[in-house]
Amino acid sequence: MLNIPQAPAIPGTTHLHSGKVRDLYRIDEGEFAGQLLMVASDRISAYDYVLESTIPDKGEILTRMSLWWFDTLGVTHHVLSTDVPEAVKGRAVIVQDLEMFPVECVARGYLTGSGLSDYRATGEVCGIALPDGLEDGSRLPEPIFTPATKAAVGDHDENVSYDAVVGEIGEKAAAALKYQTLLVYGKAEAIARERGIILADTKFEFGKLKDNTLVLADEVLTPDSSRFWPADSWKPGQAQPSYDKQIVRDWLTSPASGWDKSSGEQPPALPDEVIAHTRAKYIEAYEKLTGLTF
Repeated sequence: MLNIPQAPAIPGTTHLHSGKVRDLYRIDEGEFAGQLLMVASDRISAYDYVLESTIPDKGEILTRMSLWWFDTLGVTHHVLSTDVPEAVKGRAVIVQDLEMFPVECVARGYLTGSGLSDYRATGEVCGIALPDGLEDGSRLPEPIFTPATKAAVGDHDENVSYDAVVGEIGEKAAAALKYQTLLVYGKAEAIARERGIILADTKFEFGKLKDNTLVLADEVLTPDSSRFWPADSWKPGQAQPSYDKQIVRDWLTSPASGWDKSSGEQPPALPDEVIAHTRAKYIEAYEKLTGLTF
């Protein structure tokens, strides 16, 4: 399914891996030799396909937003430096080489997406029973930790129970991930709400140092890893307008695209207006949250 372009060579580094959006390199020389260079591209994915179209400036927006959140939240994170090679300046960071936990740490404060599907089928999300009568977009009585497996690139992450996480990494580590996930989500949700944005849910990734210090890693609280909704138009019982790539998903599944999601074929290129609208939404989210101009 995936059609990831070959990552460009960067002098002084060795390419390790490319995901749907990011390229990862080992730094071979200099002050940060042995650490990692993480580069955010302008690629965009939908329905487990990397599209041939890109969203201009997306990688830089994601990088700036993650850096703003790391600074604002005051948490232990993986960024060592933003002094990166000129070719990737603005869209890359030098980060610690951590031992990553094999868990997607998802926090939900509102019911939507796969959580809504699970709730409708079982009344639960990841084994957590929820009250009757909730709708798409309903605010939950309190935020919940709903972990997922880390799937291979191109596959779906799958929601799992907390007990499954305990079985995978042990009780102590699982409890630490749950605590930190809900703590960071709570802080971020309050900050976003002050700025007129609802943080409906988000996904974190954590790693650890050799001394077992827990470190927040990867991207954080961006439109790629989170659902952001305008607070002034929130209304449970319907799909909410959002600051993410829902615009792209909606176009791909519309008659206008001519694409059959079940065909197994690569989606078509995005029209210029969809690309422009998506870019504008990413910028709007960044500027509204940070108060900065892109």
